[in-house]
Amino acid sequence: MSTTLTVLGFIIIVALSSYATFLLLKLKQQKQRQQALLAEREAVANTKRAKVLEDIRYIATAMIEDRCEISEGVVRIGRLFEILSLSERVAPEFPAFFQHFELIKDHPIMEARQALPKQERMKLDFARMKSEAELADGINEDAKKLSTYQLKALH
Repeated sequence: MSTTLTVLGFIIIVALSSYATFLLLKLKQQKQRQQALLAEREAVANTKRAKVLEDIRYIATAMIEDRCEISEGVVRIGRLFEILSLSERVAPEFPAFFQHFELIKDHPIMEARQALPKQERMKLDFARMKSEAELADGINEDAKKLSTYQLKALH
């Protein structure tokens, strides 16, 4: 009887250890899959970030070469920085640029602009042109820096 219990106990211990080993291997595989997915997502995010930064440099170059109006370039670049969630981080590097962006970012465009009364459009245009005139030199300097901008490492 005691040998039977010993053998039965041994079989139970072997079965439980085998099951525990199986679960540990499954957990290890799951962690590896999660790490691979995380690495893939990070690579995709880095590619998208690099593409958006390239777009920012392109628009800044177009502003310098007068192929893009100041306000249009400011709005486009400002929105791209918002997409990257970097506006607050880079704003101190480009003060004139973001000062103008803060003024015009909520101005309506296209059909929404056309729907405004003429007086309102003129008022918005005056504010935009006044800001452009006051900040033109600073915006151009910021555009020059942005045309070669490289994102510093994120913490």
